[in-house]
Amino acid sequence: MAKSLAELASPYLHGLAPYTPGKPIEEVEREFGITGAIKLASNENPLGPSPLALRALREALPEAHRYPDGGGYFLKARLAARLGLTPDHLVLGNGCNEVLELMARAFLLAGDEVVIADPAFVIYGMLAHLQGCTTIRVPLKAWTHDLEAMAKAVTPRTKMVFVGNPNNPTGTAVGPTELTAFMDALPAEVIVVIDEAYIEYVPQEMIPDSLTYVRQGRWAIVLRTFSKIYGLAGLRIGYGMAPPSIVELLERIRAPFNVNALAQRAALAALEDEHHVTNSRMFNELGKAYLSSELHRLGLQFPPSVTNFLLIDVNRDGRVVADALLRMGVIVRPLGGAHLKTHIRVTIGTPPENERFIDALRSVLQKGSHQQSAISRQGKS
Repeated sequence: MAKSLAELASPYLHGLAPYTPGKPIEEVEREFGITGAIKLASNENPLGPSPLALRALREALPEAHRYPDGGGYFLKARLAARLGLTPDHLVLGNGCNEVLELMARAFLLAGDEVVIADPAFVIYGMLAHLQGCTTIRVPLKAWTHDLEAMAKAVTPRTKMVFVGNPNNPTGTAVGPTELTAFMDALPAEVIVVIDEAYIEYVPQEMIPDSLTYVRQGRWAIVLRTFSKIYGLAGLRIGYGMAPPSIVELLERIRAPFNVNALAQRAALAALEDEHHVTNSRMFNELGKAYLSSELHRLGLQFPPSVTNFLLIDVNRDGRVVADALLRMGVIVRPLGGAHLKTHIRVTIGTPPENERFIDALRSVLQKGSHQQSAISRQGKS
């Protein structure tokens, strides 16, 4: 009897749910028959790309019929000079997600153990599961990676540890002292993935020198991206920094021309636009202060964030709240799961977007409170 398609598929696909991205603005407007929707679900820079990047894109369009530089020569050279590395320390990816996938495919085997925080970026656990690994989940401490507990969770079977710093979805980060103690406590043969997608938003005094471990030749890879503060999420470009011995293995399985030519040109230009980065950081801090104040007025709790998003406890089913906001044209991210059932994640937007979110959230919460009061009165009658 012929096998079914499910029987032919990898057994590690069982129990693996697809990643669900935030809905695009156009889809929400079409689905609900509204206009002027705003998206605060995917931690994008509300100011968009830098003017220099946009100009570079326009100049590059006539050459769109050419294949991109498969080795990313100019971008790697610029990043290396900026970071005090060599081009051999760098691997480019179609977003950080691809670099994460390369790490998993290159090193993780069925039966290996992987240590991650809980909750953390969902892709870490998905990749470990897909490779047939045992995932050890270590609860957060005060909404932050408990690095001491994570180090203690390492066993002789542990192949890889993921550290999101800052952590998505909590927005929290560990400091230099904590990361140093963690790295000192780990066996040298454990591979450490340090995901710094939001590092440009972190206050300078809280930023660990994670590249020290790369320069020392430790089995570590540090990930960064152009999707967040640089505003190039739609072009999908990220990069990893690791000892050349790790990079060489990743390059063996990297797809040819994985980073498109427009993305490379825009990224090069974005690196030169310090004004855009500074302005984006300033707008983010102002928006964070406003949202924090208004959320406290609403009696809502959230971890102190060093990123461009907030994880908000709405004290009721987060998916219900997110759906109600969606119907009002405000797109946020519900989380769910064992720890975050009552939470939503909200990107810090422009001042008008932040104000609209607060107004919509206040309306949804008040309506929900009235409905709950009515149900309570009916139950007593």
